Amino acid sequence: MERRPRFAPNILITGTPGVGKSTICKILYERTKYTWREVSKLAEEFNCLDEYDPEYHCPVLNDDKMLDIMESMMEKGGNIVDYHGSEFFPERWFDGVFVIRTNNTILYDRLVARGYSGKKLEDNIQCEIFEVLLEEAQNSYKADIVRELQNNTQEQLLANVETIIEWIEKWKEDNL
Repeated sequence: MERRPRFAPNILITGTPGVGKSTICKILYERTKYTWREVSKLAEEFNCLDEYDPEYHCPVLNDDKMLDIMESMMEKGGNIVDYHGSEFFPERWFDGVFVIRTNNTILYDRLVARGYSGKKLEDNIQCEIFEVLLEEAQNSYKADIVRELQNNTQEQLLANVETIIEWIEKWKEDNL
């Protein structure tokens, strides 16, 4: 199936919970007016949640149902998708994938402040230490569209937003 050209790029902002994805997405949304697709909120809105995982204290996403719902949303472009995972999304959906990373000590403090504890806290810290979500993105998308961004400080957060805005402008120059 041939892809119709998009008027604006679709970007994925991914990374371990607590790295600052939603904060970056909120600022990008305000600056670009692109549609901010918070997958967790879409999953609730469109009833794409299956059983509850008692070990992690959260519901389990029904990937197939979520993808079916998002397919038409992604066609025209101009989407900022905000989710901790990346491997189940179709490669064709994204023009840019930005993996947000954070120092483990900072991440630990952020997750504890959110109420994470036990296995959920430990597993998310391990996920960041072992670069699981970076590797997932690198294995799921072409290397030239995946970028890793450090997000430890307010200065880095603002610089990351500028980096993504500049990337969007470059994409438009090259594709429109």
